[in-house]
Amino acid sequence: MEEPQITNLGTTTVKPKVIFIMADYGHDPTVPWASFKAAGYETSFATESGKVPRCDKKMIEGITQKLLGAKKEVVATYKKMQQSDEMLHPLSWSAPDFSLDPYDLVVLPGGHEKSVRQVIESPIVHKLMLDYFPQTKKPSRKVVAAVCHGVMVLSESKDASGRSVIHDCVTTALPTQFEQTAYWGTRAFLGDYYKTFGHGSENVQESVTKALASPAQFKSTLNPGPFVVEDENYNYISARWPGDAELFAEEIIKLFESFNRIV
Repeated sequence: MEEPQITNLGTTTVKPKVIFIMADYGHDPTVPWASFKAAGYETSFATESGKVPRCDKKMIEGITQKLLGAKKEVVATYKKMQQSDEMLHPLSWSAPDFSLDPYDLVVLPGGHEKSVRQVIESPIVHKLMLDYFPQTKKPSRKVVAAVCHGVMVLSESKDASGRSVIHDCVTTALPTQFEQTAYWGTRAFLGDYYKTFGHGSENVQESVTKALASPAQFKSTLNPGPFVVEDENYNYISARWPGDAELFAEEIIKLFESFNRIV
């Protein structure tokens, strides 16, 4: 069995502390919990009031899982995550004394089910990210990672002047082509399920791009194979959709390993 990966943070060698910021319901089950546990990271979850989070059941149950949802191995890993002590006892991100400062990695998972708007639209989460994200500016050893709709949490986290925390970053998120294909391909039997903000709303790519200094900062590809984007000035890694999940976790772990090589 491999030794757990650890990172030298400051003057003390400790395991990176990870927190997943989630809605009560609706996230995609491809949360990189298992990869971080295997790497020896200390993981935590947080929902608005400390309610145990549940991922989108259409992705893990029934005919929708078989046709559109997560692969069997993802579902199996999700079930293990469900039984973990950290997921069964999440923190409350709305608690007055809650802070992201103790954490080395903040992860914003993906998911298109409408309930994830609880996180995307939360002024409390926006304030948390306004406080935390600037701390990831290199050579910091704090990291933010977001995938799919999770990137919208960052694009919607804006200061008093309306400037998003990722205004100057390169990023990816769910591409318009992916979103439109899923929406129009399932509309006849799932309605606007694949439109988180309802029929006629902006696509994720459009919404995120508006928050950037330049449209050129949005990076994507139509190739469904693994793809992630890492910013040069901030420890910020983003991905598009569940197909990127494995590479997403690998690149985050590599980033922490690089910190350990810095003299």
